[in-house]
Amino acid sequence: MGIDERNILVCVGGGIAAYKAVEVVRELQRGGAKLRVAMTPSATRFIGPMTFAGLTGRPAVVDLWDPGYAGEVHVELGGWADAILVVPATANLMARAVAGMADDVVLATLSCAACPVFFAPAMHTRMWHSPPNARNAKQLQADGATLIGPVDGPLASGEQGMGRLADPADIVAAVGAGLAARDDLRGKTVLVTAGPTHEDLDPVRYISNRSTGRMGFAVAAAARARGADAILVSGPSALQPPAGVRMLSVRSAMDMQRAVAAELPGVDAVVMTAAVADYRPASRADQKMKKDGEELRVDLVKNPDILAELGAQRTGKHPVLVGFAMETRDVAGYARGKLTSKKVDLIVGNEAAVGFGGDDNTAILVDAAGDEALPSMSKLELAHRILDRIVAHF
Repeated sequence: MGIDERNILVCVGGGIAAYKAVEVVRELQRGGAKLRVAMTPSATRFIGPMTFAGLTGRPAVVDLWDPGYAGEVHVELGGWADAILVVPATANLMARAVAGMADDVVLATLSCAACPVFFAPAMHTRMWHSPPNARNAKQLQADGATLIGPVDGPLASGEQGMGRLADPADIVAAVGAGLAARDDLRGKTVLVTAGPTHEDLDPVRYISNRSTGRMGFAVAAAARARGADAILVSGPSALQPPAGVRMLSVRSAMDMQRAVAAELPGVDAVVMTAAVADYRPASRADQKMKKDGEELRVDLVKNPDILAELGAQRTGKHPVLVGFAMETRDVAGYARGKLTSKKVDLIVGNEAAVGFGGDDNTAILVDAAGDEALPSMSKLELAHRILDRIVAHF
């Protein structure tokens, strides 16, 4: 599908090569893309926002408080985009993106992105080869971004070297190739479970765990970015549903079981990231339980094992089933045990100390072919690694 009919946000950085962003926009238009443009404040010193307004028919966004957007402009742009292209990506802009800064509309939108992100660097060759910039370029790639260029050629200073912006036509071709490669779930439906479950003791108290839902929300966002119809069944979470993802909110393990069963027909893959409580109270008090004595004993009964039920019920290898093993020790051993006992295609093993709460994760992927230990990476990039495995199963 490439760039045709895709929503592409072009983020213009403040470098001398900013004027070439005009040609990039033109090339994207020729390819059939639907465009919006955002600019850093320093980019406007090199080229006027009205230039892009004339090209795209929409004002370029420069201000986080742009009155043309009813809500939060960076949230809307991040949700609208099927891809974000930063051109030119200056050394300063790359460093600030790596640091997660969000003090202008470009950086804030990048922090909200749930889609493929492409950086087209342009800077003096000494800046490009500097150790800090080399680290930042490597980190952007580790976080899931694609770097297009730079190339060796004449620089603005009159010198020759690596750091020149890639040719606009080559940049657009690379974006198209990247989108085509990550459009591999179009026509598929992916169901993701996320978050904890709350098992009520009474109207006030419940049994739960420390899951925030971040991993599952990342998988759903990544699946949507790759063209899938994504369904997210989430236990209680403070996170906002990813753009374009249909979210069903549930509370208990029994609620999640019913929701998954109702959505299962027509689903091509299930990714069970949810930290479902293993047990629930045998009974729920109608009123708040009062202190009575020095001890309180609560009878617990086992919750359904949703993933194991799906593994036992499915016909052949449809749908593809992925489970998670959150452990405190022997992650690989427990993950391989679950692969067999639950009759699934892939188990993602990770340690509770790393997996819960943060933006990054360290995991081991376990399937019939063996184990693959992954380095620390963002949960969004790990989500794409998991989806790569699902595509291979298809």
